[in-house]
Amino acid sequence: MPEKDFSLRFADFINAGFPMLYIPSYEEERVMRVIMQSADDPVLIRTPRKVLSWTQTDGFSDNEKLQNSNTPLAALDYILRFKDPAIFVLKDFHVFFGADRGTHPEYAVIRKLRDLLPHLKQCRKTIVFLCPRMVIPPDLEKDISVLDFALPDADELEQTLSELTEGLSQDAICLSADERSELIKSSLGLTVQEAENAFCRAIIQSKGLNRNALSIIRDEKNQIIKKSGILEFVHSDLGLEDIGGLERLKLWLVKRSKSWQERARVYHLPAPKGVLITGVPGCGKSLTAKAMSGIWNLPLLKLDIGRIFGGIVGSSEENMRKAIRTAEAVAPSVLWVDEIEKGFSGTGSSGDSGTAARVFGTFLTWMQEKTAPVFVIATANNITGLPPELLRKGRFDEVFFVDLPDRHEREQIFRLHLKTRMQTNAVVHEFHPDSAALQTLAQMTEGFSGAEIEQVVLSALYEAFFEERGLRLKDLTDAIRETVPLSVVQADQIRSLRCWAVTHAVPAAAKADDSAPTAAGEACASAQNPRILDYQ
Repeated sequence: MPEKDFSLRFADFINAGFPMLYIPSYEEERVMRVIMQSADDPVLIRTPRKVLSWTQTDGFSDNEKLQNSNTPLAALDYILRFKDPAIFVLKDFHVFFGADRGTHPEYAVIRKLRDLLPHLKQCRKTIVFLCPRMVIPPDLEKDISVLDFALPDADELEQTLSELTEGLSQDAICLSADERSELIKSSLGLTVQEAENAFCRAIIQSKGLNRNALSIIRDEKNQIIKKSGILEFVHSDLGLEDIGGLERLKLWLVKRSKSWQERARVYHLPAPKGVLITGVPGCGKSLTAKAMSGIWNLPLLKLDIGRIFGGIVGSSEENMRKAIRTAEAVAPSVLWVDEIEKGFSGTGSSGDSGTAARVFGTFLTWMQEKTAPVFVIATANNITGLPPELLRKGRFDEVFFVDLPDRHEREQIFRLHLKTRMQTNAVVHEFHPDSAALQTLAQMTEGFSGAEIEQVVLSALYEAFFEERGLRLKDLTDAIRETVPLSVVQADQIRSLRCWAVTHAVPAAAKADDSAPTAAGEACASAQNPRILDYQ
């Protein structure tokens, strides 16, 4: 349990005589409860110590006589004069460390803390900074030890839920054992207070507890994402049926759809790390990312690299760490980094004093070492703009290449878009998307991307709408003839991308089609990728 582990580590620091500890946590009440319990346990902390808490508004909790104890220097003076061994918990003291960007820490406070160090060690006193975020001035980095306080685990959330439902009748609790386990697992990443709010809201809305609580838990997690200001929650109802083609990629996703469940641990399988999807623009990379959360029933978070880079020195690195913490807080989740090459291109340059390189390094280290079940899906149009270390094995489970759709895939794409937009009884369409018509359209759109096919359908419908009639086959064929596809405009770039993909990526489609408009060069065509065999 996180609380038990924290108690043991906290006691080790106290017994070892560490003078200053820093606990970054929003859960003040929970942290204080664990600290008080640890201090009262003679087995954990050998020398008895009194616990005193301080806030800028009220001063020390047990000191009614001392005037103006709510100032930081007065609080430190009180610690100096206190005669017995003790633990002093200073809440929100980070505001005196220059917590607001662009401000400097108060030098007198920093100097006073450094003066206190010998006294704290000698008199068995420990200062604990309990703050919602980590702000440590460089002058005190060597003197302060950071002690993380983990969010509640499944057992603690189960205890919280049991206490809230203790007074409910059995008829009011309509959850099976599996559904209750799923509810607790969905609550991971919430603080105890956030979980209590969500559980209470679910009980009030349903006059009991049922599966509706799951959607309320997701709403609560969405609030966490919104408040971060860096990540964006993407709501998606898409599924496999909404993606035309890309059979290998879809099969890969389906095979791992249950890897988040506990029974995957029986096979000693870790949660998948992520995939990088590159290829021709407009061929379904972003669509796949949106559909993935629906396939796996996980929240989809979109990371905009542009929001990471702030204008103040040091804020970019902190923004990346904040985004990572938020993604892990709502895990299991899917983290989508769209057009990743634009965010991390030029990381080797020194034009920004190395900020991009440090942010990129933080992201790489997290991808390599992360233990939280956060699946990263990155999409890229220009793979040559990516640093080579991002493509090293261990960062992503697989690299998929999305090519222009073949004739069969183009038929599927036409069928999907026409079916979606012709589902109405208000308009009588003259065009019927039968197999013969779809084959004709697919043959005419050789070299078109999925996005270009969608625009063909939209242009045809606009023509029919303008003339106030139903859709005709001629509307579609005229729109096709008026479109110059990207495969013509950027033929050289697509050929180069295909050459790279032959030996560096797995094709996302089930098979290549001989109707591809810009076939790879002879050197590329002769190369073979052995990883393709795994998907056949």
